[in-house]
Parts: sequence; structure tokens; C-alpha cells
Amino acid sequence: QPWSREERGLLAERSESQRKSSSTSRECRCRRNMLDFHSGEDDFRADVYSWTEGDDTGTNVENNGTGLAIGFTSSMISVVLFGSNFVPVKKFDTGDGMFFQWVLCASIWLVSLVVNLILRCPKFWPLAMVGGCVWATGNITVVPIVKTIGIGLGLILWASVNLITGWATSRFGIFGIDPEEATKPILNYIGAALSVLSAVIFLFVKSDISSAVPSLESTPLLRDGVINSGNISPDESWVDKLPPPRKRLIGCSLAVLAGIFYGSSFIPVLYIKDHATSKYSMYTGASQFDLDYVFAHFTGIFLMSTVYFLIYCAVMKNHPKLYPEAILPGFISGVLWGIGNCCWFLANHYLSAIITFPIIAAGPGFIAAMWGVIVFKEIQGQKNYLLLGVAFCVILAGSLCTAFSKM
Repeated sequence: QPWSREERGLLAERSESQRKSSSTSRECRCRRNMLDFHSGEDDFRADVYSWTEGDDTGTNVENNGTGLAIGFTSSMISVVLFGSNFVPVKKFDTGDGMFFQWVLCASIWLVSLVVNLILRCPKFWPLAMVGGCVWATGNITVVPIVKTIGIGLGLILWASVNLITGWATSRFGIFGIDPEEATKPILNYIGAALSVLSAVIFLFVKSDISSAVPSLESTPLLRDGVINSGNISPDESWVDKLPPPRKRLIGCSLAVLAGIFYGSSFIPVLYIKDHATSKYSMYTGASQFDLDYVFAHFTGIFLMSTVYFLIYCAVMKNHPKLYPEAILPGFISGVLWGIGNCCWFLANHYLSAIITFPIIAAGPGFIAAMWGVIVFKEIQGQKNYLLLGVAFCVILAGSLCTAFSKM
């Protein structure tokens, strides 16, 4: 018997109700899956931030031994890597340094990309790029510095000025950032003063970059046969044409300028963090975890280095001096620096900038000077060795005072 109109209507309503119920069920499952995904992502972020925020019982890692251990360990890694990162490229001709600095910064940016992916791509703050641009400006002076006064003395000079600039801006709250206090401020002042004193001592150390042992010059630390199969005769750069007295003057001046730029590079990140709690700031709610700003900071480095390289190409009328043999060593140098700077970001979070700057800025002098004395033979003579010994003792005392000021 055929169904009546009323029965057909009821059947249609029931089918529509079942369809809506099925659609709602699928939507709920989809929402649950999305919530599970975001929950898993939040759990990952929570695991990362648990290093700094502590567990559910309210324990703050920053104030216990674990946080301090992570902070000081990160500082030591930075010291070793910063003191050694230019060693792979030391025996290769980099000309005027413009091509080398671009390769270096490209490698640095790749390190930050890996870190950004590990952290699940935290929010990108464009202001953090400014710090990277400032650093890249100082970085274009590195190769002329190394060629004029050597890797040991050059690194020590710019690291000392870097220390003074970074410590002072953090301690006294310059450029709109909040001033930071140490647990024992007297020790912190003493540590910073000793680090400055070490810079004065190093000014009397004489370096002779032309006195390297010939066998070392003919045996580079990294072989270039793989990336440079041709016999390229490098052109003489403007640095090579300078007389020795002017070389030292220009090298020291550039090292001081580089130190000022390096010491100012963390200011944008500190500014964002300090204004994250203000209701009227555009940075309200910004992360307090320093590694979240690494990608933006390093992006600024690569962007500005590219701008400088393009300007250089234009000045050279599209005939820049390229040195293929420096590509692989430059890449390795950038990786070492990038990892070292990531460790510095991490140390800043656990220890604060007024603690890390006296340690990380002055510490690489130990490593760099040893490379200059033992391997490159840039620093020779009993008087220079005595000055180095005194300076090392002063740096060590300053670093210990700075470290204990946090306890």
C-alpha cells in the first residue's frame, strides 16, 4: 500500500534529522581533533617553558640550582663557540669581507630556522629584527679587524666594548628597557669593572699577523679543494695596502665600533619583554622566553647583511670580489656563531643580561688569544705573554664576581 503524504513527510523529516545529527557528530569529532592538536602543541610549549616557569607546585627554576646550572652552562658554551667561530676561516683569503659576511649571515639564519621549527614557530615580532640589523652592521667590520690586528686582540677589544655597552644598557635601563638588579650588586659592579680593566691591559698586547709559521699558512684548518677547484689569484684588498701603524689604528677603531653595535643588539628583545605586561603596549602578552625571539633577530641579521652586500655589488659595478674557497669555512663559522648566540639567549633568560654580558663578552678572549698564541703565532714575546697572563687573571676574577653576584 503506497505511503500517504503525511507518512512521506515524516520520513523526510526523520532523514533530515539523521543527516543533521551525523553532520553535527562529524563537526564535533573535527573540533575534538583540533583541540587535541592544539593541546598537544600547548603541551610541547609547556614542556619548553617548564624550564623557566617551574612545575605545578610553584617551584621557579630561575631561583634554584637547575636554572643557574643551565644558565652558566649555556654561557660557557657561548664563550667557547664565540672564541672559536672565526678559526675555520682564518687561513682563507676573504678579501674585503663583504662576500664572507653574507655567507656567514646566511648560515646564521639557517640555524635560527631550525630553532624556530623546534619551538613550533612562536609569534614573530618585527622589532626584534632591529637588533639583528644592528649586529649585522657591526659584523661587516670583522674581516678588516682580523686582517689588521689579528683574531686574538681584535676579538678581545670588541668583546670588551660589547661587555660595557650591553651591561650598562641592562643595568641602568637605557633606551626604554627596565633596569635590572643583581642579588649582590657590589659584586656585579666589581665584575664589570674588572672586565673593563682587562680591556685596558689587552691594549698593550702587540700582535703581528704576518709572523705566522709558513707551514701553518700552507696548511689551512679546512681544506678548500672540494669547493675551489680552480687556481684563483685573489686581488689585494684595501686592508692589505695599509702601513702597519695605520693598520693598528684602524683595526682598534673598528673593533670599538663593532663592540658598541654588538652590545646594543639585545635591546629590542629586552624592550619587547619589558613591555609585555603593560596593558597599553602593542607588545602586551609577548613571550618571556628569550629563544622565541631568535628567528626574528637572526632574520634581521640576514636581511641587513644582504642589503649591505647588494650595496657593495652596486658600488663595485656588479663585479664583486667573490672568494669560493671561503664559502664552506664561512658557513661553518656561521653555524658556530649561531649556536653560540642561541645559548646566549638562553643564558639571558636564566641569569639576566647584567650577569651574562660580563661573562660571555669577556670570556671568548681566553679562547681567541690561545688560538692566536698557540696556532696562529700572532702574539709572541715574553712581555706579551706576561700581559696576557695578567689579563686572563683579571677576566677570570671579573667573571667569578659576576657569577657570584647572582647567587
